[in-house]
Amino acid sequence: MNNDHTIRLLRECSAGTEMGIASIEEALPGVRDQKLRSLLEHSRDAHTRIGQEAEQMLKSRGGEVKEPGAIAKGMSFAKTNLKLAFSPGDASVADLITDGCHMGVKSLRQTLNDCSSADSSATQLAERLIEEEDRLASDLREYL
Repeated sequence: MNNDHTIRLLRECSAGTEMGIASIEEALPGVRDQKLRSLLEHSRDAHTRIGQEAEQMLKSRGGEVKEPGAIAKGMSFAKTNLKLAFSPGDASVADLITDGCHMGVKSLRQTLNDCSSADSSATQLAERLIEEEDRLASDLREYL
């Protein structure tokens, strides 16, 4: 077990959950379909739980929470709001969130591979977040 790898992985999980929550919150006002709204709210809640666990694990290991980068958050906010302004609707929401899921999985998977000596609890948390992102992207396919 490598504490540096564990902290790095947990920080990536924390930042990923924050981006996911923010993206879902930005997209929810544009959602018309109740089932889609429910899927997004359920995923937001799952991201919140995973993010809280990551934060607790980080604190117990002496690490600090990593906030998503300001540029990444700003670009996500702008992309979401521009796309929904010019192309409102459930298909646009699904498209945006699906793209975010794919970026999140890619980033988490790369960090997981780079941090191969992270402890098993951090690895399991990252895998749960990847599963959540994959599940949401799969569930959104019917709306694309």
